[in-house]
Amino acid sequence: MVLMPNSGHNINLMLPQFQIDTTFDLSTYLAKRKALVEKALDNSITVVYPDKIYEAMRYSLLAGGKRLRPILCLASCELSGGNIEMAMPTACALEMIHTMSLIHDDLPAMDNDDYRRGKLTNHKVYGEDIAILAGDGLLSYAFEFVATQTQNVLPQQVLQVIAHLGKAVGAAGLVGGQVVDLASEGLSEVSEETLHFIHTHKTGALLEACVVCGAILANASQANLQRLSRYAQNIGLAFQIVDDILDITATTEELGKTA
Repeated sequence: MVLMPNSGHNINLMLPQFQIDTTFDLSTYLAKRKALVEKALDNSITVVYPDKIYEAMRYSLLAGGKRLRPILCLASCELSGGNIEMAMPTACALEMIHTMSLIHDDLPAMDNDDYRRGKLTNHKVYGEDIAILAGDGLLSYAFEFVATQTQNVLPQQVLQVIAHLGKAVGAAGLVGGQVVDLASEGLSEVSEETLHFIHTHKTGALLEACVVCGAILANASQANLQRLSRYAQNIGLAFQIVDDILDITATTEELGKTA
């Protein structure tokens, strides 16, 4: 049982019992999980005919980054009593979906960015047509990857993960947030309600899916899924607020993308 403060009250998370590891180091944990994710992503897509589309998919998928989303998925699964192996396919799928959103977000029709993660954006290397298709390819493959590569998890839990991912990336999630974000560009004022919608959908929905899907795979209770969902939604808000500030204050070199 874990007790956490919340407005003066304690929340009983009823999570699995763990021995407290006084030697735990967050930086070490993140580095080790990131290395595992990088290896899994590299193995997830091989270049076959037609070579160009697979090369374009790998170009952006393996372009680096913090790998926060897959690591959150792994950590949530571990916290809920599961293991890395059962969560890794979903973790990779989440990074594929995230990469798709970056490829499409960088296109001239949207943000028109030349650099991402310190490298030329996908459409600058492969052209707009291939970039669009590379994003489409990553999105569809993400669901195939979860369905075909997940091991030692009950089928109904895999279906739950697929459904949750579909909602997170669609018009009720990431896509919906992007639509409202595009509609808000150039406006002299954006309401707090609109800004909250953008943040909770464009960024927050996928981050929430990372945490919840990891727990689903470990067969977490519905009550714990709801608690983890609320936790992840707050992470999403904080993440987007910081990102918005950096977009204004940081340089292209600091961001690794067009400032």
